[in-house]
Amino acid sequence: MIDRLPSSTPPLLLRLVRAALAGGIAAALAWSSTADDWPQWLGPQRDGVWREGGILASFPDGGPKLRWRTKIGGGYAGPTVADGKVFVHDRLVRAAKDLAEKQNFQRGIISGSERVLCLNEQDGELIWKREYDCTYSVSYPAGPRVHPTVDGNRVYTLGAEGNLMCLEAKSGKVRWARNLKRDYRTKTPLWGFAGHPLIDGDKLICLVGGNGSVVVAFNKHTGKQLWKSLSAREPGYAPPTMIEAGGKRQLIVWHPEAVNSINPANGKRYWSEPFKIRAGLSVATPRQSGDLLFVSSFYNGPIMFQLNASKPDASILWRGGGKSEKTTDALHALMATPFIEGDHIYGVCSYGQFRCIELKTGKRVWETFEPTTGGKPVRWGNAFVVKHEDRYFLHNEHGDLIIAKLSPQGYEEIDRANLLKPTSNHPRRLVVWSHPAFANKSIYARNDEEVVCYSLAAE
Repeated sequence: MIDRLPSSTPPLLLRLVRAALAGGIAAALAWSSTADDWPQWLGPQRDGVWREGGILASFPDGGPKLRWRTKIGGGYAGPTVADGKVFVHDRLVRAAKDLAEKQNFQRGIISGSERVLCLNEQDGELIWKREYDCTYSVSYPAGPRVHPTVDGNRVYTLGAEGNLMCLEAKSGKVRWARNLKRDYRTKTPLWGFAGHPLIDGDKLICLVGGNGSVVVAFNKHTGKQLWKSLSAREPGYAPPTMIEAGGKRQLIVWHPEAVNSINPANGKRYWSEPFKIRAGLSVATPRQSGDLLFVSSFYNGPIMFQLNASKPDASILWRGGGKSEKTTDALHALMATPFIEGDHIYGVCSYGQFRCIELKTGKRVWETFEPTTGGKPVRWGNAFVVKHEDRYFLHNEHGDLIIAKLSPQGYEEIDRANLLKPTSNHPRRLVVWSHPAFANKSIYARNDEEVVCYSLAAE
């Protein structure tokens, strides 16, 4: 454009034009570098916060605008979004009838394959796929549980039977792969490998299992083991979580026997607190708030840790007094990651009670079933929670997307729309149990039949 300006253009005007163009280019580059992706579990910062601007305040008539929908196979692994691509991990089975027969605590041998799909973010069209044979021995056999994790031009996937892969994000080419069951002589957990891997510098940190290898750090470039740590009967399902406290970065690994703090550089343990829980159900992501660390289990309830300010250590501030998943007082979380805001915790309890509890005491402030079951207790009733500015997006098991405000004063629903039909019947009712992704002013969600993208951009 500058080259086309008349030669008679005054020098001052020419400088102003050049400055304006430079500023525009810089702004465009800045926007492209900060435009929201959702490259891993719970988003860019792994905290369940969507920071993108220009998002609608309520839904238009008829609900949000559908951008695209693409047929896929089954699974609980939510989509991730990065660099104009959407990654989905799914499963195809040889005989569909097998899926309906294995429920709750039942295992079965089911033949089929797992696939990693890369879709175009603009239209949902397939860019590439990576498929491999995978016989399932897990309960709830719909498909993979773990979201793909994108790091630059690498995407890491972990299948329900322990197939860990590093693929080129652009092409799907395998850079390296490991079979965790074979390499560490462990067996598949009852509900499959489900702990979302964590990228930490050059490390890929995974729940594995086995003697001395509950958690393993791999070189993310080569797949070579860097260190392994902890022993337990089973690894559980809670994602490895990084915190900072006591002047140190601490890797929190919660397995069904204890909550552990590990030095992420070498796998050495800083501290450990016994916490034996039923059925191996360490699931919900631990959450930090300042010098507090919150861990919540389905059967045994929650523990709030007071983190030591001067060294990596912790003590128990309070713990829930509920006697079972049916008799609860604070918060017995399962799938949905609790959200801490100010002096309160918001989350879903064992029978779908959406609760607000006090951060420092665990005392219940209020509860409602509105965003989860719609009005009655339902075992494992669920809604995933993502914060955006001063409100929250809740995606429940009915396939509804809800906009709501959460405060100590109560639950205030702003709007809701149905995005997906429930398709999974393993809990003996039809549900959607996969966490959505939020990026590009859109939501990306999946069930066992399709992945959909809806615009959430403000008009």
